[in-house]
Amino acid sequence: MDSARELVIVGGGNMGAALLGGILASNAFAADRLAVVEVLEARREELRTLFPDVPIVDSMPAADAAVLAVKPGDATTAAAAAAAAGATRILSIAAGVGVRALEAATGDGVSVIRAMPNTPALVGLGTAAIAGGGAATEDDLVWAESILSAVGIVDRLPEEQLDAFTGVAGSGPAYVFFVAEALTAAAVAEGIAADVADRVVAQLLLGASTLLARDGDPAGLRAKVTSPGGTTAAGVRVLEDRAVRDAFAAAVRAATERSRELG
Repeated sequence: MDSARELVIVGGGNMGAALLGGILASNAFAADRLAVVEVLEARREELRTLFPDVPIVDSMPAADAAVLAVKPGDATTAAAAAAAAGATRILSIAAGVGVRALEAATGDGVSVIRAMPNTPALVGLGTAAIAGGGAATEDDLVWAESILSAVGIVDRLPEEQLDAFTGVAGSGPAYVFFVAEALTAAAVAEGIAADVADRVVAQLLLGASTLLARDGDPAGLRAKVTSPGGTTAAGVRVLEDRAVRDAFAAAVRAATERSRELG
């Protein structure tokens, strides 16, 4: 490549590929101004098949900006390499790696933005939070939002709140899948065939979440389904008696604390 890339995605795993796909679909960047760095040869070949118009390389090329979609242990090394290649903006989605550590790796003159996206970004329905470092300007934050909004919604938070965001939204898909597992198992226990239960529960969660996204107010939506003395009221009463709310609160708290420990 004979000129600096406008944006390089460092790491071609699932999240890096999801971001690239979203960016291309949104036309936020032209394909010939992008590149992906992926160290695994087999994965590079897969990415070349998926994104034939984007250079897929094994080392950091000259770049104006970079997205770090690498494992947390590789984030500071990748940040230093991106800065050495000329990047003046770096967006990191490496979990638990703080802005201060990234800025120490890049040195002066680089705007660092830390982000926490979640896995529904893989289907364009993610939610992400961003926090800017000391050198990050409004334009830098808007730039980061333009990348992440290609695969979902984006909120700005103080960095100290990213751990709690991780506990809710980052880990949250697993909580939903846990509920799906439990509901499916319960349906099977009541005599519904497993394949039917799988389909019913998936559609149940899709429909309920679509209503929630449209209307908001989960308590109000729940009340509309819960007729006094009816079937739903009987089920909800058991959930309240078993302190399910407290269990979710404890799960979020535990995930938040673990995120702080990792950072």
